[in-house]
Amino acid sequence: MSDWKANLAELGIELPPVTKPVAVYVPAVRSGSFVYTSGQLPMIDGKLQFSGKVGADVSPDDAKAAAQTCALNALAAVHDAVGLDAVVRIVKVVGFVASAEGFTGQPQVINGASEFLGSVFGDAGVHSRSAVGVSELPLGAPVEVELIAEVR
Repeated sequence: MSDWKANLAELGIELPPVTKPVAVYVPAVRSGSFVYTSGQLPMIDGKLQFSGKVGADVSPDDAKAAAQTCALNALAAVHDAVGLDAVVRIVKVVGFVASAEGFTGQPQVINGASEFLGSVFGDAGVHSRSAVGVSELPLGAPVEVELIAEVR
């Protein structure tokens, strides 16, 4: 069993099937030694885990959990494209947080994705990152995460 599999198992998490796109795009694209994922929403079994704006409808803790789900869905997209055994490191994460007026905790919300990726890949999961507050996200999602992975 590879490290990522063992680490997911230790977390009690299974890699889900790739989330179906909600518009015209593909979940992930390989270009050279990188895989770029499309933005992933906090979908579980085809349904949003949470909806609404963080700081009003969704608590920061629930949004952090949603960011982890987004990162898990991004890993599913990478796995479908090249297999997670090919991942050398997670290079970049971009997280978007649908934010209520005055909410400034976007970095802490996106920590849900970053901490999760570190738990799965160890040092290879440590990445550069942006955490951006936005007024709305697709389907009313509170969080969206995309990533770039370096692969063999």
